[in-house]
Amino acid sequence: MNPALDETLAGAAPAAPAPARETIETRKSWLIAVAVTFILAFSYGAPLVNTVALKSIAADFGGLRTVPSLAAAFVWLGSGIGAMAFGRLVPRLGYRFIALFGTVCIGLGLMLSSSGDSVRFLIGHVVFIGFLGSGAINAQMMVYISRWFDRRRGTALALVTSGQYIGGMVWPTLITTGLSEGGWRHTMFVSGIVVIAGLVPLVWFALRPPPAIDTAPSGAKSFSRQVSIAGQSQRKTFVMLCIAGFCCCMPMAMPPSHLVALCGDLGISGKTGAFMLSVMQACAFISRQFWGWLSDRMGGLKTILAGSILQALSIVGFSLTQSEFGLFAVASAFGMGFAGIIPAYVLGVREIFPAEEAHWRVPTWFFSNLCGMAFGSWLAGYIYDQTHTYSLAFNLGILFNVGNIAVIGWLVSRQVNR
Repeated sequence: MNPALDETLAGAAPAAPAPARETIETRKSWLIAVAVTFILAFSYGAPLVNTVALKSIAADFGGLRTVPSLAAAFVWLGSGIGAMAFGRLVPRLGYRFIALFGTVCIGLGLMLSSSGDSVRFLIGHVVFIGFLGSGAINAQMMVYISRWFDRRRGTALALVTSGQYIGGMVWPTLITTGLSEGGWRHTMFVSGIVVIAGLVPLVWFALRPPPAIDTAPSGAKSFSRQVSIAGQSQRKTFVMLCIAGFCCCMPMAMPPSHLVALCGDLGISGKTGAFMLSVMQACAFISRQFWGWLSDRMGGLKTILAGSILQALSIVGFSLTQSEFGLFAVASAFGMGFAGIIPAYVLGVREIFPAEEAHWRVPTWFFSNLCGMAFGSWLAGYIYDQTHTYSLAFNLGILFNVGNIAVIGWLVSRQVNR
């Protein structure tokens, strides 16, 4: 007798079908991702007035580049501190209210910075643009968009964080035009108005409450990659990620913050320097989409490692190159290298730690990242004022970058899929 036939004749119930694999991703997820991309294009683009006009601002404040460099540094630092503070408020106030508040503060910070002496300039940048403005938007939008995706979370994070590079492509040219027409103060004031007028309606109409953290039906297989670090506690792993974030972002801040000024030192026009900065950001924008696709396939930590190696090689190029053509080539390579690192870190945090901890873990890591950005931006300006060259700063950046590669390489070697 056929056992299978006997079982059927006996009226045995057919095997239950495997649970359907469901995803939280919808068309709405991608529409919101596009909106968040433009929000970040404004929030990251606003501080570029200080970057592009660095030499003009320094001339107004005694001729030293330390003041605008310090402002740029503390925008990053204030943004990191604000990210941790607002991360704790998001569960109670919601992403839309927090983003609206940050938008208004960035605009007010630009207008305040344009209106007076170095003290007002620093308050406008540190408190309003950094702590209250970017702190309420940048890290929160990364966590927010990660809540809308599970299958292609890396791709979505790459897209929205590319808003930084859209701003980097568009803003420098507009800022340069404003500088030639009305000076840096007028340009900074008008930029504040543009930020408020452009972002407030977008934030109000586009941001909606994200899906609940646990939306998958019981038994459904998650699309999200989950990993652990063998032989190590979550606390130690998180501390190592924060240290690595500092070490990679310290050198990451140097070329974008000082590229236009470096070009001026080498006899390259400010307009060409601003265009070079735009090219760097354009290369970062294009390559970030590739890095996002890659991170969905090989995970966050391995993507960080690959991007960090390419970033280190390009910084070596900055320390060796002084020609216009060479700087364009190195700036392009730098943009392609660092582009994938930040969203890969966010993806790595989501892969290693529980989803319900993302609202505080991502901003806390973001703070360490921005401490590195702040330190690198300030240090390059300080070293220039002491030595009248950026060579030593770039060499120190290379050492920090190697430290990041060592930490992430060790974590990758201990990574276990679960």
